Amino acid sequence: MKRFENLAWSLIPLLLLLFAAGCGKRDDPILRLSAAEALTMGKQFLEQKKYYKARQHLTHAFEVEPNSRSGREALLLAADAFFLHGGPDNYIKCEAKYRDFLNRFPTSDMADFAQFRVAQCLSKRVEKPDRDQKVTRDALRSYEELLRLYPTSSYIAEAREDMRMITDRLAAHELTIGSFYSSFYGKGICQATIQRLENLPEDYPSFSQMDAVHYHLGMAYSRCRRQEDADRAFESLRRDYPDSNYVSKAEKFEKQFAREVVKAAKKRG
Repeated sequence: MKRFENLAWSLIPLLLLLFAAGCGKRDDPILRLSAAEALTMGKQFLEQKKYYKARQHLTHAFEVEPNSRSGREALLLAADAFFLHGGPDNYIKCEAKYRDFLNRFPTSDMADFAQFRVAQCLSKRVEKPDRDQKVTRDALRSYEELLRLYPTSSYIAEAREDMRMITDRLAAHELTIGSFYSSFYGKGICQATIQRLENLPEDYPSFSQMDAVHYHLGMAYSRCRRQEDADRAFESLRRDYPDSNYVSKAEKFEKQFAREVVKAAKKRG
């Protein structure tokens, strides 16, 4: 019996703490606000760049009247508060908020904006070219979804500009891997470079580093004994990018590789 008494006494601090927390929650002044009041204050905090307070008020406004005009606006602005605050965690949260808006209000006149923001939340999290590009591909698909669903949206022009950056990052990823392979010798290695880079000019025609692609392809073709393809790659480099630093590098490689071929032939002879 005494053991049960001791247990009961030991639970008292925990019960008091829970009671105090419950009372504190009920006393939260935000909870006494109407949706309209919370929305107005949330907007004010958003303008003042007090994003945490803005989210608190806007979330309350949405929870009070989730299906009203004020509720819809509050949900979208709460997502904006995460986006404007910035940072990897907030970009993940803002994506979820904008998707929630799209799921709840797919016919809203702000649906194209929400879709645009979903893509932006993803594009803010793209990794460097030497890292995994899953988020980058997700961002591109989200922008493509905007173009497909809302072809007349006022955000199309900005979306296309963002897509160029996204596709450039994907191409840079392929180039990073292909150029890494091209730094090694051996038929298997040079073939790996070709597999990575051969279709890149067609897949990403506006890639900002196409001169590097032609350079590394030329080297890979040469090492794989595909000299006609190598000549075409180097010629494309010289013709399309005459001011590129890779032009002199290609000339140096071609001379060195020619000497290696002659040397190898003498050994066999």
